[in-house]
Amino acid sequence: MPHTPTAKETRAPERPLILISNDDGINAPGVYRLIDYLADMAEIVCVCPDSPRSAQSMALTVTEVLRLDHHPDYNGAQIYSCSGTPADCVKLAMRSVLERRPALVIGGINHGSNSGVNLLYSGTMGVATEGCVFGVPSIGFSLTTHRLDADFSRCRRWVREITRKVLENGLPDGVCLNVNIPYDGPEPQQMRVVRQCHTSWSEEYKRYTDPMGRPFYMLSGHFVNEEPESTDTDEWCLSHGIVAVVPVLTDRTAPLSTISFLE
Repeated sequence: MPHTPTAKETRAPERPLILISNDDGINAPGVYRLIDYLADMAEIVCVCPDSPRSAQSMALTVTEVLRLDHHPDYNGAQIYSCSGTPADCVKLAMRSVLERRPALVIGGINHGSNSGVNLLYSGTMGVATEGCVFGVPSIGFSLTTHRLDADFSRCRRWVREITRKVLENGLPDGVCLNVNIPYDGPEPQQMRVVRQCHTSWSEEYKRYTDPMGRPFYMLSGHFVNEEPESTDTDEWCLSHGIVAVVPVLTDRTAPLSTISFLE
């Protein structure tokens, strides 16, 4: 006797769910280009800060209430804004917005590079790191320009390719990806998995004087590559038109032997 498929058997397979956030805020063009590039690959829910929250890393809101506002859908994606930080957005989405566990958490597409030491301050990578803490494969995407009219189309190939590979293969526990895509020059044709470059910021603050004669300071400075000759770093790749992918650990424990003198 022929088998009659059950309703469960005939139901279309569930599309993977991707949670997207950023640190440039709900009105930043990068997040909408990210949705455009992934709309055919997954169901998307987007929860972003209601205004720019750059350099917030994994900061959390602990002394104020959080507000969550629902916006009209965009290209099939559900859109929300949150009054908190990028990490707040991920936590709130995971606990109070999503109806099922996401297959992937993505931060971006960020305006500006998050290579080298910038990774530590980045709210984009705060999104990816928070997703990783939840045990979800996570990626932060950044385009190395702050131009308001930036052309994000050069990110499309790499966003889709890296996302597809992570959806298919996952990531090791406690590892997320910091992906930086070079902006200047021809569109990148290569991608490399490399390490974070040793970099620093010099002359970080400028001193000014207000009309009352009191000093105040504004963040400034110059980004310095401390190892320009090393060819296995994110900074070298970006300066040579290559997409840089840095695997990032959430476990920051150094080898215990580094302080063996205390034993």
